[in-house]
Amino acid sequence: MHFDQLLQSAAHIGLMPAHEQAKATMQFPANWCQGRTAFGGLSASLLYQAMRQQVEASRRLLSISTNFVGPLLADTEFSLIVEVLREGKSSTQVLAKAVQNNQVSVVVQACFAKPRDSAINVPITKTMDLKPVDPRYTLPFKSGAMPEFFQHVDLCPQQGAMPFAGADTSHLGGWMRLKESPNEITEAHIIALTDAWPPTLLQMFKQPAPASSMSWYLEFVQMPQLGAQQWLGFEAITQHCKHGYGLEDGCIWSQSGELIALTRQTVALFD
Repeated sequence: MHFDQLLQSAAHIGLMPAHEQAKATMQFPANWCQGRTAFGGLSASLLYQAMRQQVEASRRLLSISTNFVGPLLADTEFSLIVEVLREGKSSTQVLAKAVQNNQVSVVVQACFAKPRDSAINVPITKTMDLKPVDPRYTLPFKSGAMPEFFQHVDLCPQQGAMPFAGADTSHLGGWMRLKESPNEITEAHIIALTDAWPPTLLQMFKQPAPASSMSWYLEFVQMPQLGAQQWLGFEAITQHCKHGYGLEDGCIWSQSGELIALTRQTVALFD
């Protein structure tokens, strides 16, 4: 199933009145899974797409915070429930939940805002260290050796190592895009793609071991005009890890080097 078809289903639910949302359901096929649960970028983007329908278009996404509470299973119906917490003169705060089998699986809270007049202007100082993308080095999908959702994304690594390589660094970076190009790249596509990369700490493991994202925070700096087939850059590093929990920071770039978003997640390790 094409990613945009799933987004359309989520948008349809998001347009419904609050009292009808719990009755409406959708589902996704197993090829969008990571292990037994939905690929985290998918569940977060579906909730974003539902809440986007309840916010006026002039207010862009500033930040989105995702907590993965429990598994969201494939081929099983679930609901998307959206609640506008507050709508002020310039900003809107929204909460959304994915509910399956009467249990909350994923919770997302997002902040939308429209431009405001201000004399303060701090320019972006971060710069991208990635080299131009070379599609010849895109990772091939290998069923059974990779999460199933990998068949929907192209990853072209440039920095760091493969998971479980015993690397001495947590720095990870490269290029990403959907295999099936969307009509246009939106925040929903960027949310999904950002989570396609494995936690940066996995490359430091010397043998296979599970890791799980517990919470994930994404801040949008800007939303430049992006071509539907354009690659997006990703660079991340773990800032701290102790007692089985790691804190990862990263940047999302346009192919021309514009900073699009900042990402941070807390990862639980089970080595």
